[in-house]
Amino acid sequence: MAPYDFDLITIGAGSGGVRASRMAAAAGVRVAVAEAGALGGTCVNRGCIPKKLMVYASEFASTFADASGYGWTVGTPTFDWARLIAAKDREIERLNGVYRDLLERPGATILSGRARLADRHVVEVDGAVHSAERILIATGGRPEVPDVPGIEHAVTSDAVFHLQSLPERVVIVGGGYIGVEFAGVFHGLGADVTLLHHGPLLLHGFDHDLAATLGDEMRKRGVDLHLNTTLGRIARDHDRLLVTARDGSTFEGDLVLCATGRVPNTAGLGLEAVGVELDERGAVVVDAASESSVPGIYAVGDCTDREALTPVAIAEAMALVDTLYNNHPSTVDYAHVPTAVFGQPPAAAVGLTEEEARARGHELTVYRTSVRPLLHALSGRDEHAMLKLVVDRSDGRVLGLHMVGPDAPEIVQAMAVAIRAGITKDQLDATMALHPTLAEELVTMRAPVPDAAPEVRASD
Repeated sequence: MAPYDFDLITIGAGSGGVRASRMAAAAGVRVAVAEAGALGGTCVNRGCIPKKLMVYASEFASTFADASGYGWTVGTPTFDWARLIAAKDREIERLNGVYRDLLERPGATILSGRARLADRHVVEVDGAVHSAERILIATGGRPEVPDVPGIEHAVTSDAVFHLQSLPERVVIVGGGYIGVEFAGVFHGLGADVTLLHHGPLLLHGFDHDLAATLGDEMRKRGVDLHLNTTLGRIARDHDRLLVTARDGSTFEGDLVLCATGRVPNTAGLGLEAVGVELDERGAVVVDAASESSVPGIYAVGDCTDREALTPVAIAEAMALVDTLYNNHPSTVDYAHVPTAVFGQPPAAAVGLTEEEARARGHELTVYRTSVRPLLHALSGRDEHAMLKLVVDRSDGRVLGLHMVGPDAPEIVQAMAVAIRAGITKDQLDATMALHPTLAEELVTMRAPVPDAAPEVRASD
């Protein structure tokens, strides 16, 4: 008789948890997956997928506006929020079924309910007790909101996907991924959008030129952007919400979206009671093999607070399964992880920012260009794309690519392969351009920017 009910119990059926569980089950491991909500986690239910669908919906407004410059006569477009949400819900429900099939087909058991650790080998799921040789924590993250008066009047991104109607005026607090993306969504769908961000630039941690360019372009599109502005309080006045910043400035909206970051979703799991070390943000502290301070308890994905990106969680899950069950010890290389912000316009990056590269001691040659996409030669839209290459002066290796403009995520994904492989500026220069495209700028930039340390640019 086996000493445990399962070989592996995974808590959380998001991207990392599902990948680890189904691949382990496919390798003959007895796996159970505990999930309190819908299968697929944040990415499928209230993150990447529904957000990208809403981004697509919001982009049609600019397409309609640009069409007249190309000879089209477009009637007054109308938008139906309820139809969008219903269509989005159908797609998410379909994906929930796909994730269920991904788990059940190789033989994993799904335990529906809220899980907590009773000891290092026992998981309780809504009172039912299950034992396992190993336990994997893959509970993702959750929105974090500031402790200010009236914060109960705000919503987080979790609620945006289920609003009953499109608000006319939206105040967004926070200029990271979520704030920038939903600013584009709401504005594109017809709402008046005000975005407040505490820092001098959007997108903390991104290259300064990318962040400054994106802020400029968002303003051109009509987003009312206020940098160096910190939330003070929120109050309700009949059917409107009043947002007051710490500097005394005030803003009105029908909806306040708090997009001030996410934290690891580890509360209430019983981790501390069994000795699992958590950091000051509540993240599970793990080693390179994703093992926690308690042998046999592992963690992957956003709950570890390493790189909060779906492909990273999946890579961590694959490395764990290879190490534990496929006789192929593996770890994840976190260098050259591409990332994108699906704002309007979109932005994407891979590799080191100029600021990071200088801080690491690299002598740099920086190439940067600002171009008007050919689309707008006839559309008349005042919009520019920015492409930037950060190059090591000693060997010509490209250390980073940063881009704002049409198709930036697709272009950066392809270039991530080349940068990871160690491509040099000379090799880019020797590559034939594909004309006319925006991406050809990557192989035609010849003149470096003046050799000076970057300064924080703020467009306020």
